[in-house]
Amino acid sequence: MNCVIVLALLVACTVSVNGQFGDGGHDHHHHLEEYVDYKAPPHYHWDYAVHDLKHHDIKSQWETRDHDQTKGMYTILQPDGRKRIVEYVAGKHGIDYKVKYEGHSEHGGIGALSG
Repeated sequence: MNCVIVLALLVACTVSVNGQFGDGGHDHHHHLEEYVDYKAPPHYHWDYAVHDLKHHDIKSQWETRDHDQTKGMYTILQPDGRKRIVEYVAGKHGIDYKVKYEGHSEHGGIGALSG
């Protein structure tokens, strides 16, 4: 009698597992695959920004790319209180950076503000 109960439980478990995976573990659902053209010219744009006054982490960046040319800019609040702005352009012939600063350097910088 105990063997019949154990055998019945094993059959029930087997049916349950097969039911989860379709027909005996074979999934007959067909999914469309996304086509990716790896030879297509690259094209994108992204940006982000952080403004965390508690940790004095203030920065931003954006970048775009169209075929062989990439353009972007990032800014960061430096420890001395000045904002550094970097603009860049990259292409077939290399990269060009332009760096400028806004604001005035404060003695002690941001680190002095936290005590």
